[in-house]
Amino acid sequence: MELLYALENIRCPLLDAVMGAVTELGGETVYMAVAIIAFWCVGKGLGYYILSVGFAGTVLNQFLKITCRVPRPWVQDPEFTIVESAREAATGYSFPSGHTQNAFASFGCIGMWSRRRAWRAACAVIIVLIALSRMYLGVHTPLDVGVAFALGLVLTAALWPVFRDIEEHPGRMYAALAVLIALTAAYIAYTELFPFPADTDGANLASARENGWKLLGAGLAMFLGFALDRRYIRFEVKAPLPGQILKCVLGLALTMAVRAGLKQPFYALMGEGGLADAARYFLTVLFAAAVWPLTFKFFAKAGAKK
Repeated sequence: MELLYALENIRCPLLDAVMGAVTELGGETVYMAVAIIAFWCVGKGLGYYILSVGFAGTVLNQFLKITCRVPRPWVQDPEFTIVESAREAATGYSFPSGHTQNAFASFGCIGMWSRRRAWRAACAVIIVLIALSRMYLGVHTPLDVGVAFALGLVLTAALWPVFRDIEEHPGRMYAALAVLIALTAAYIAYTELFPFPADTDGANLASARENGWKLLGAGLAMFLGFALDRRYIRFEVKAPLPGQILKCVLGLALTMAVRAGLKQPFYALMGEGGLADAARYFLTVLFAAAVWPLTFKFFAKAGAKK
């Protein structure tokens, strides 16, 4: 807690705003946007690499959170204060830091993929700043951030040999996705069947289960989307810059709309959490992986010289 108190002493409104913005780079929305843009515009292999590192990292992160059940810093030490604007998003148990692991999934993968030193350096700086922001805001301890940093680094490095030429080895992709789906199914079984202690926070346990079902739906959609693209769609990522911008702006807006728009109807039909979340994320990811790419031939012509 000594480091957190030292960071607390240097807080000011400007730094609070800057660190608040930096920490958002490690959030789920930015991670999804980075993965989807990479998948649509840079390379399918990079997109699947980012998605898989984030996928595996989330399963491991959620397993550790619900198993270790470490409270947030201000719960451990009631005298410690946090930046209030960060409280709403700081839900669930504290250990390890999900934002720090997301940072590796988003920017660590880009750094590994890129051959430019400037890009790699920029990605490394962003990751470090996101990790620092979690402690500055007071929502994670150095242990939370340090372990997440190590896990993110290991996953990014360990999966790189699998995905660096994955588009030339489809069998490897099917195997990787099957392993991720199996791990998620095991995690769901753990959260649903394990007799957690009576003092386990009910909201945190519900969140852990919810995240497992979301990951299962997303994983199944990734598997199906990859199969459909290999056999039928075969979309191209290249397009003139105006086409790429239009493709991403419209596609991301529609993808987020699908994710948000299906929530209440599915909850009303199937009940909150569980299968409803799995179905919602299945359709959201399938839309991004196999439906929206059907429009890419149009965007490849947009802005092209006549």
